Amino acid sequence: MIPHILTRSLDRSATVFILIVAAVGVLLPLSNLLLPAGSMFQVPTYLVALFGKYVCYAILALSIDLIWGYCGILSLGHGAFFALGGYAMGMYLMRQIGSRGVYGNPILPDFMVFLNYPKLPWYWHGFDMFWFAAVMVLLVPGLLAFCFGWLAFRSRVTGVYLSIITQAMTYALLLAFFRNDFGFGGNNGLTDFKDILGFNVQADGTRATLFLLSCLALIIAFLICRAVVTSKLGKVLIAVRDAESRTRFLGYRVESYKLFVFTLSACMAGVAGALYVPQVGIINPGEFAPGNSIEAVIWVAVGGRGTLIGAALGAVVVNYAKTVFTSGPLAPYWLFMLGALFILVTLLLPKGIIGTFNAWWEPYKAQRVSAAAESAALEDGVSEPNPAE
Repeated sequence: MIPHILTRSLDRSATVFILIVAAVGVLLPLSNLLLPAGSMFQVPTYLVALFGKYVCYAILALSIDLIWGYCGILSLGHGAFFALGGYAMGMYLMRQIGSRGVYGNPILPDFMVFLNYPKLPWYWHGFDMFWFAAVMVLLVPGLLAFCFGWLAFRSRVTGVYLSIITQAMTYALLLAFFRNDFGFGGNNGLTDFKDILGFNVQADGTRATLFLLSCLALIIAFLICRAVVTSKLGKVLIAVRDAESRTRFLGYRVESYKLFVFTLSACMAGVAGALYVPQVGIINPGEFAPGNSIEAVIWVAVGGRGTLIGAALGAVVVNYAKTVFTSGPLAPYWLFMLGALFILVTLLLPKGIIGTFNAWWEPYKAQRVSAAAESAALEDGVSEPNPAE
């Protein structure tokens, strides 16, 4: 049943997107591992990690597009779910260090030894097991989103008010995680990771595998989003986006639909954060910064709101531009360039890159289909009736 739903939700562009991501996910690691270092086609390990970060950002952009592009929920705090998933994975990686830390304590992470923690806090227990950390990657962001959404949507908080509240939520978490006595490393966060599932996190093979898993997670997230938006549920979500009061008047429990998709989106963001941390090598409270969430919304707007493929493309394009322009003389002006990009896209390409392309392509496609139908009718000896007869 599930494979049928996923297959039915795919069109040509979605299939091409999946094939491209799958090809990149396989070929780039193979190029890194199998080709010699001096080869023209060999991808250095640092680029594998960099592209892996872009893929994680693409998953985050998909999660935002699912709620904003198809349900009209503009969240300016989705970076909080991304960071919580990252902290859950970071806690597992910290527990794997053991006695190899600076202070050699087999139980307590280095920052806890430095801060004179008498014992491991209760909420750190279980994170020495990967399966437990994987469950927490989904459960913690999902539970926070469920509780937040249940309160907000039942109170019928919408529009700019909801956006402000989500921003306040992530800022509150930022302040909480900055505290040294909160048990998450304070402003330094979690770092100095050694192993993941027994493999050296710095090894070329591990980084290549993490990139492959990130591409696989992007494909799965895309398939889930496509299955949602092309189903009857997706039609209700679009109705909520375009006319929430009318949809509620027709008898739909709008709050339940919004709560479901918001929680699903938070879980996707948590997975993106969990894959991001071992590839970047650190997670700190800076990931909760409201600016990060706003920047993620810009990715979706640039790529094309309500297109899914555009959201992923926008995340990759904007972050690649950020990498290029923040490493040269234009680095101090990157935020101004990002703001100018958002303004130009809003004015010149209000539907984003993919949305504008679709708006141009659809009439052309309709003309081709009409011409093909007329040609087939002429070949069959069937002509259009003459209105004058």
